[in-house]
Amino acid sequence: MNATARPQPGMRSHYRAFRPITTRWMDNDQYGHVNNVVYYAWFDTAVNAHLIEHGALDPAHGSTIGFVVETQCHYFAPLAFPQNVEAGIRVAHIGASSVRYEVGLFAEGAETTAARGHFVHVYVDRTTQRPVALPSVLRKVLEELL
Repeated sequence: MNATARPQPGMRSHYRAFRPITTRWMDNDQYGHVNNVVYYAWFDTAVNAHLIEHGALDPAHGSTIGFVVETQCHYFAPLAFPQNVEAGIRVAHIGASSVRYEVGLFAEGAETTAARGHFVHVYVDRTTQRPVALPSVLRKVLEELL
């Protein structure tokens, strides 16, 4: 039987940009902590908000949009309402039409992640939904997150 290394929390210093997230009453589940599906919404929100704010994504009118093709999350410590969360963002890989984003979720001020994960976007033409080369403005913003 092969032993696989157990995932470990990430460090704040490993991330290039941060976005504050305010938990909501409805985020908590019956166990009194944020439900696991909410973490994925935070990943999506943190990355896409960063791209929009830096002029690299126009979800309503842009000709290029990102489709999530892979996602994963490791959980290390619970988060709960009312608590402020900070999402750290970095890019692990830039391909011709794809990007692997890595996101760490931190309790406000914490040095290690409560959860960390990744997702892969494949960028496609909005009309044909076929992969396209990353637009130069998007590539520039992504390179700043490497």
